[in-house]
Amino acid sequence: MIQAATAPIIIGLFYIYIRDKYEKEPWQMLIWGLLFGVYATFVIYGVGQWVERMFPLTDMPFAAAFLQAALVEESVKLLFLLALLARNPQYNEPFDAIVYAVFISLGFAWIENIVYVTHPLWGGIGTALARAVLSVPGHGLFSVQMGYWLSEAKFAGRKVGWLLAFLVPYLYHGWYNYLLLADVPGAEVFLALLMGLLIITSLRYMSKLLKKSPFRPTGEKLSQK
Repeated sequence: MIQAATAPIIIGLFYIYIRDKYEKEPWQMLIWGLLFGVYATFVIYGVGQWVERMFPLTDMPFAAAFLQAALVEESVKLLFLLALLARNPQYNEPFDAIVYAVFISLGFAWIENIVYVTHPLWGGIGTALARAVLSVPGHGLFSVQMGYWLSEAKFAGRKVGWLLAFLVPYLYHGWYNYLLLADVPGAEVFLALLMGLLIITSLRYMSKLLKKSPFRPTGEKLSQK
């Protein structure tokens, strides 16, 4: 089960590493990013437990989705990402923020995945497959949004990016959780549309930031995929 929980994480990390085509980050920093995500898991768990005690929202799926999960997870991951990027000399091109954001997010998703798939009641291969299709890609895509807006704030001077780096992944994550938790007609359709929108915008954001790389050869054509 641990292998099943780890495999989609490795695929996601490898994909984002390959996409960083002009100046790859040193492996030491990537390991730090992964470890930051692992450590963030325990912080998120502790804060999440406190929020659940203070605001029990068991019968309120909308509030639970946006407050107990999305708010805690995205705010903690953003703080860890900012800490990793602060005074990091390797953060020298726009795409780097996406790389580090994904490594932190998938470090968190790795531990979360292991907990879920090895759980004696609701774990197993079915859970592993479902999370490989939805949860792990979801975490990775949320972090692409976060990294994009951080880079827009730093490299493009768009100050609103500091706010959107939290707000955009938070809203995506909140709606994602709500559509999974709520018993509403057509939830599966809306979830598929949400994931489709995430994939399309994330691919466009990655291509856009790669085009802005100062290490990109002049005149090179860049695929949108």
